[in-house]
Amino acid sequence: MKILFLTPYPLQVAPSQRFRFEQYFTILQERGFTIDHSSFLQSHNWQIFYKSGNFFTKLKALINGFLTRLLDLGRTIDADYIFIHRELTPIGPPIFEWIIANIVRKKIIYDFDDAIWLTDKTSEGKFEKIIRWRSKVKSICKWSYKVSVGNEYLSSFALAHNKNVIINPTTLDTHLHQPLPKIKDDKQTVTIGWTGSRSTLKYLKEIEPALLTLENTLPQVSFLVIADEKPDLKLKRLQFLPWNKQTEIEDLNQIDIGVMPLPSDPWTQGKCGFKALQYFALGKPAVVSPVAINKDIVTPNINGYWASSQQEWIDALTTLVKNKHLREELGAKGIETIHKKFSVLANQENFLRFFR
Repeated sequence: MKILFLTPYPLQVAPSQRFRFEQYFTILQERGFTIDHSSFLQSHNWQIFYKSGNFFTKLKALINGFLTRLLDLGRTIDADYIFIHRELTPIGPPIFEWIIANIVRKKIIYDFDDAIWLTDKTSEGKFEKIIRWRSKVKSICKWSYKVSVGNEYLSSFALAHNKNVIINPTTLDTHLHQPLPKIKDDKQTVTIGWTGSRSTLKYLKEIEPALLTLENTLPQVSFLVIADEKPDLKLKRLQFLPWNKQTEIEDLNQIDIGVMPLPSDPWTQGKCGFKALQYFALGKPAVVSPVAINKDIVTPNINGYWASSQQEWIDALTTLVKNKHLREELGAKGIETIHKKFSVLANQENFLRFFR
């Protein structure tokens, strides 16, 4: 049987694709499935598309993307399943999805790991709201054979429009994501780290007061941010590493404690805890905001801590900074959490349910 994956981004570049379904390609092929793929954006323009400026480059990318989707309609004919991640086009109504479901009449597996029927842009204008056409998410859910979501909150939304909803958590390949020997010039330094994209850097800014307090009170503390954009933080002992797929595991292994701050709002309820999962897979304890699936991933005093106020962030991080044995103990429990609940191996049979 043949599965056609239709995605917004090229393969092997976007975390939402890499850790929700791309790492199952080999398993699917071993089970006898044939895999095909097409993306709206291409390798040479996908990052530019989400940065400010470059109007004509973006316009060209949009035109090429829509032309690609027209060609994709022909590719759907000999496919048994059409796996759609997030949406087929970044703007406009779900015309292509409607054609696939109602004219070509193919089984759609619809996957999303954010509350994409909403937005976290507080300054979004009326025109952008109209052109983004976020109500399409409800329609695509209705037309789908099955819906794949990352947590209970997203599942509740999808179930209102489709009864065949499967919670497919974001997972990690534990053969690749595992602790590495840590090499440091200064063995006394304890590094607090964060990784993510420019769209979530604003959440790190929310705990800046707590991090500044730690920097002023704990001389052994340093900070590491791994992202696609340099953070705007006033920390003096801050190192920034541009995200690099080839070195991402090695880079993240430099931290001793991972953080994942989030406000509690309808948008963040759709988050699927990917940062915490990355920290755990590498044996790093995590301090997180108790929002959405974070509460299921992190068990206080077992594999990490919850923090809801600046003082709670200070207290939790101080405890971990001062106790290496505790960091190692909680980190080991984090690895267990990944292997039991959030690894490719643990979730593979659940994932294969989409194609039955």
